[in-house]
Amino acid sequence: QVQLVESGGGLVQSGGSLRLSCAASGSITTILGMAWYRQAPGKERELVARISNVGREYYADSVKGRFTISRDNVKGTVYLQMNVLKPEDTAAYYCNSGPIWRPISGYEYWGQGTQVTVSS
Repeated sequence: QVQLVESGGGLVQSGGSLRLSCAASGSITTILGMAWYRQAPGKERELVARISNVGREYYADSVKGRFTISRDNVKGTVYLQMNVLKPEDTAAYYCNSGPIWRPISGYEYWGQGTQVTVSS
């Protein structure tokens, strides 16, 4: 089992920055990839960014050039640096990780989420 705990969310003005962190504990040696999803009220959950065990990165088109995902394999931590934030980035952000990537459902383990609110 793996436990994921997110931190770093909050309220920020449009154009501002936030850095989300997700710390994994438990069987972190089983973790291969790590990802961030978000879900806004009334919308489906969407994949924001993903990083593989060898550092290969993927970004949703809506965040390319503004968000950067990174990871510390020793600590079992993944980060999401979010710059030039827009009101449409407002959502609950979820950390996701595990040994196997499934394109539809993501990895096996989920954090509890952290709220990001961007004011205009």
